[in-house]
Amino acid sequence: MADFSEIAKKWQKKWEEKGIFKVKEDPKKRKFYCLEMYPYPSSTLHMGHLRNYSLGDALARYKRMQGFNVLYPMGYDAFGLPAENAAIKHGIDPEKWTFANMKTIRQQQKDMGFSYDWDREIASLYENYYKWNQWIFLKFYEKGLAYKKKAAVNWCESCSTSLANEQVIEGKCWRCHNDVTERFLEQWFFKITDYAEELLNDIEKLEHWPERVKTMQKNWIGKSHGVEEFWQIDGMDLRLATFTTWPHTTWGATFIIIAPEHPIIEKLVNGTKYEKGAKGFINEVKRQKLEDRANLEKVKEGFFTGRYAINHLTGWKMPIYIANFVIMEYGTGIVKGAPAHDQRDLEFARKYKLPVKIVVKPKDRELKVENMKEAFIEDGVMVNAGKFTGMGSVEAAEAIADYIVKQGNGRYVINYKLRDWLISRQRYWGTPIPIIYCNKCGVVPVPYQSLPVKLPKPEKCKFTGQGNPLETCREFVETKCPKCHGKAKRETDTMDTFVDSSWYFLRYCSSKYDKEPFDKEAAEYWMPVDQYIGGIEHAILHLLYARFFTKALRDLGLATVDEPFARLLTQGMVIKDGAKMSKSLGNVVDPAEISEKYGPDTARLFILFAALPEKELDWNDKGVNGSFRFLNRLYNLVNDNLQDISHKHIDEHKLNDKDKYVLSKMHLTIKNVTEHIENFEFSLAIGKIMEFVDVLQKYREKSKEVFGEAVKNLILMLLPFTPHLSEELWHLIKAEGFASLQKWPSYDENKIDKRSESVAMLVENTRKDIIEILKLAKIEKPKKVALFVAERWKYDFMEMLRKGMEKTRNSNEIIRSLMSAGLKVYSSEIAKLVPKLLNDETKIPQVVLNQEAEFHALNDASKNFEGEFNCKVEVIVAEKAKETKAKQSLPGKVAILVV
Repeated sequence: MADFSEIAKKWQKKWEEKGIFKVKEDPKKRKFYCLEMYPYPSSTLHMGHLRNYSLGDALARYKRMQGFNVLYPMGYDAFGLPAENAAIKHGIDPEKWTFANMKTIRQQQKDMGFSYDWDREIASLYENYYKWNQWIFLKFYEKGLAYKKKAAVNWCESCSTSLANEQVIEGKCWRCHNDVTERFLEQWFFKITDYAEELLNDIEKLEHWPERVKTMQKNWIGKSHGVEEFWQIDGMDLRLATFTTWPHTTWGATFIIIAPEHPIIEKLVNGTKYEKGAKGFINEVKRQKLEDRANLEKVKEGFFTGRYAINHLTGWKMPIYIANFVIMEYGTGIVKGAPAHDQRDLEFARKYKLPVKIVVKPKDRELKVENMKEAFIEDGVMVNAGKFTGMGSVEAAEAIADYIVKQGNGRYVINYKLRDWLISRQRYWGTPIPIIYCNKCGVVPVPYQSLPVKLPKPEKCKFTGQGNPLETCREFVETKCPKCHGKAKRETDTMDTFVDSSWYFLRYCSSKYDKEPFDKEAAEYWMPVDQYIGGIEHAILHLLYARFFTKALRDLGLATVDEPFARLLTQGMVIKDGAKMSKSLGNVVDPAEISEKYGPDTARLFILFAALPEKELDWNDKGVNGSFRFLNRLYNLVNDNLQDISHKHIDEHKLNDKDKYVLSKMHLTIKNVTEHIENFEFSLAIGKIMEFVDVLQKYREKSKEVFGEAVKNLILMLLPFTPHLSEELWHLIKAEGFASLQKWPSYDENKIDKRSESVAMLVENTRKDIIEILKLAKIEKPKKVALFVAERWKYDFMEMLRKGMEKTRNSNEIIRSLMSAGLKVYSSEIAKLVPKLLNDETKIPQVVLNQEAEFHALNDASKNFEGEFNCKVEVIVAEKAKETKAKQSLPGKVAILVV
């Protein structure tokens, strides 16, 4: 038995010594940029990582063999909360903690034999990386894409930091899963909304992205066309603005509701008897979860401001409320209440005894306010709507919008759900924001020549778990103003770590470039990433930010592409015992243990064979053992038959049917494997390779040249999936160079001999049928097996049937055509056979042989059958048989009698 672990170590060392995976730009070669989402070095690799990298490595190796100039790099998303939490909880230096984890993961990746160009390695904690984060920030600042404002932010008490909207998942922190509340802080933002329209429109360019991901991004951007309506406040020189996509329901608007965070509330209540109550209500709402406030099922709460707005269509005075279910981030933060036609508004109106006015009714019935339990939100007919009464609601919506705009009480607007990206984090372990605050000069950007603004050593900061550790480091905070050279203070917020991953793919193009974030010419050669691989959980977070950065950097004259990732694959999860692998469930499998016991190729083969990439992969030990046994069979097939391998030219004139079949199967396998890999169907590709191994194992009385050619191509087809074993076998058969650097095998359609395929299939199916009959009849020691080859006329019949089926599937029409073709003498049998075969077309062979070919094929195979079943095997043509069983035989399906 081969030692696959030692084989792997041997070839990994040789690859590294020769540097065979290093790459540089070559305009003469087609490029291919393959990339997996780079990992956060929190501890060690898990099976999800291993699956991700096995997919990427298989593709990268395949593309190299096809002649592409392949960029396949690796790095580490090294800033983030876990390192800082380790410092808080255990007093560990976050830098040392991260470097230690990076070292462990890097070694695991090398032990698996992934073919990365390690010379291009990056990590966001390196000063020569985060310097360029700061450089890009300053460029964004100059362009107005980076700005600071006081805003209500999502706040995670557990992590003591603010979160972007995308990092709040169902009201909880995306990392620690604790509840998120709200706070008002001065925060830095990136103006991603400037690119909302382009980000939305360019989704159509992403032809090779999963539809699910594209839909998620469209929904997050959330473009809607509507009307911004203006509402005069009674007794004040002030107007409110609301956004609506249903302007026709303004005829039924009876109140206005405002988000508790809205600054206009102060103007409405200050100095009135409602001021104290309003402030108390607002403080109470701030303690509520955003998720609960937006939840349709939760109780709607409000506070009357004492003010009224005038409905510009009806003239009604509408009370203005502060309401917990209005979210500042949506629309204008102010909403008109049309309770007959919005469920939340209806519930609110019922609770606070506000008027409900029906203005849209169904076409076939009337509505009564007192009977309404649910708002009517369908299309219908306008009622109580002035001159628009009787009009269809769809038509009316457009007409009323025009009317509102012409009256000066509104304007057409396009609204987006997308909000600017909050990048401020009250954390130590991240990129310092390059801004200085001077009492005299105000906000001053750090000069480019002073970059990077370096993080202070952790021992100079206090990690208490409360507040920002950077604020405790005087030598970091206290500095001089670059303009007036007076005393000043540094910004102590660090950047959201998603900034690091929003352009790292560009840095790989020239990872050591020191004049700008990346060499524009190198990026122009390599970009876009041709295949990007990662989890669906990054559909909004990382992928949207990366798209934004690419477009913004393009507008700065750096990037030359509009989109960063041409193709996207979101791989499925790895599960075990019916659940996602996790330490808490005790179902984690350590990749290192599997690799040590079975070798890395076994783990890789199982991962790629067990499921298609986008599906869940159910880890099971039997499957791993099965992959291990297959690799041993493969090794033995080659090692035990080295004397039968020749690399000399094949003389096709000397080939028998078996030789032709093996060559035909080889060309067909290369064709199928190539097509499956191109379609990312690695499991199907491996399945075809396994079938070919079975064919070679049964190939006796070999042509050395045919066997040599078949083994050589088998090794090369396996290389993307089992690279170490492929290199070892390549060496055993005395082929030249590294297998990893060979050309991908080519196939010749003309050498795919369908007749040879049919002969081999006939023999193999007959063998399987004998085994099944012996099993069903419970015969352990048969005396004789008789194989009856079909009558000669049935071959003509089957060929004519196939041609007839190309024109019609009607059994009567087919039977008539067969009768007129000279088979009338067999009419009674044909009348029974045709409907039967039409009902089960699997019984109609793809290639119809003749009686002589089937007889000779089975007669040649009879010796092998006799050896396997330990009894006499006789092959008889049906015309010479006395047994009635012979009548059941068909072309491609012999009748079998066992005694």
